[in-house]
Amino acid sequence: MRSPLASRLIFSLFVLALLSAPGKAQNWTGAEEELAGKIVAATGPQTMALEVVNRSSLSAATTDDIRRNLLTQLAVLGVRFVAADQASVKVRVSLSENLPSYVWVAEIRKGADPASVVMVALPRTAPAPVKSQATAMVLNKILLWSQQERILDVALIDVNPVRMLVLDANGVTPYRIQDSHWQPETLLPIAHSRPWPRDLRGRLVPGGDKNPLFVDIYMPGIRCRSSTSTPPAMTCNESSEPWPVGPAFPALNASFTASRNYFGGTLLPGVGKLITAPAFYSAAPVPRDQVTWWLLSTVSGQVHLLDGVTDQVIEKLAWGSDIASIRSGCGAGWQTLATGSGEGPTDSVRAFEFSGREPVAVSASLEASGAITALWTESGSTSAVAVVHNFETGRYEAYRLTLSCGR
Repeated sequence: MRSPLASRLIFSLFVLALLSAPGKAQNWTGAEEELAGKIVAATGPQTMALEVVNRSSLSAATTDDIRRNLLTQLAVLGVRFVAADQASVKVRVSLSENLPSYVWVAEIRKGADPASVVMVALPRTAPAPVKSQATAMVLNKILLWSQQERILDVALIDVNPVRMLVLDANGVTPYRIQDSHWQPETLLPIAHSRPWPRDLRGRLVPGGDKNPLFVDIYMPGIRCRSSTSTPPAMTCNESSEPWPVGPAFPALNASFTASRNYFGGTLLPGVGKLITAPAFYSAAPVPRDQVTWWLLSTVSGQVHLLDGVTDQVIEKLAWGSDIASIRSGCGAGWQTLATGSGEGPTDSVRAFEFSGREPVAVSASLEASGAITALWTESGSTSAVAVVHNFETGRYEAYRLTLSCGR
């Protein structure tokens, strides 16, 4: 007979084991069947090469189980697996997550056809793992799109049905949802008389509630306007017009140096009395009670704080060249997202708030799968788009970043 103390101890250890094993109590069967069905609906029962990449908190053992079960479900539906160089279809499944759900995204490539995407989401049966009790917020990422060509920006247009625009060096490709995956429409090319700079940048700015069917496109020396109506259309003109560098509100525009990859420092309408600043790569607002400060990640590698009267350098920040702000409603309401200094093999991004004039980390670092090449606040300001150049695959991946308030 065990003593009451020993029984309580055994029970406690059993509960602790369950809580320390993410995904063990989760039933994946329904999601595996659903994703396999969507993949075969898009491809047919053909020869296939399948890759499963884990970008979530799931263990390696759980990831292997999911991969084996996906192979089984696909085989039941008539798929035959072969080496990648012999496959008629290549499928790459990314296992990602946010606070309430696991999200699995399958990118499907069939010959020379444009890639298509199908996805499934399933609620957690256990709480998301907390990386650190000292951080009150959780930075989440959801894969939006992946392709071989360098992605400059991605915009989701909140119309019915939802549209997605992907900007790269060739132009803008509109996508629409069909059978639960993104279906590309005709590429809208951007004509340009001069070669693009080596480190090309570009931005998509949706019209928002007032003009949801139109999107402004900013490229070096060129501005375009695209319609998301059917069929989509676009007009472009050479332009030196300043680019919007942050969210729609509070707004700030800056002149872009067309032959390089940074902003020259002329600010419109200005930050208080300040209408010029050092050349910078990116900017982020810090809304206060009565005023808005602006952070600039400058070409010199410093972070400048513009308060409307003074231009101050924030010392000892290990930030990279990309920063953006989002309105999460957590904490102070707005947070600054900043990439890391890039000293490691891959980049990371972290959320900060300001205590006085000093930034304080409010989330754990979110690791990227490679170099972060772009970071823009999305329309509505509640999320940001981060573009990552994946070192392993060579592909570019666009993610939506959001903040959850945590516990």
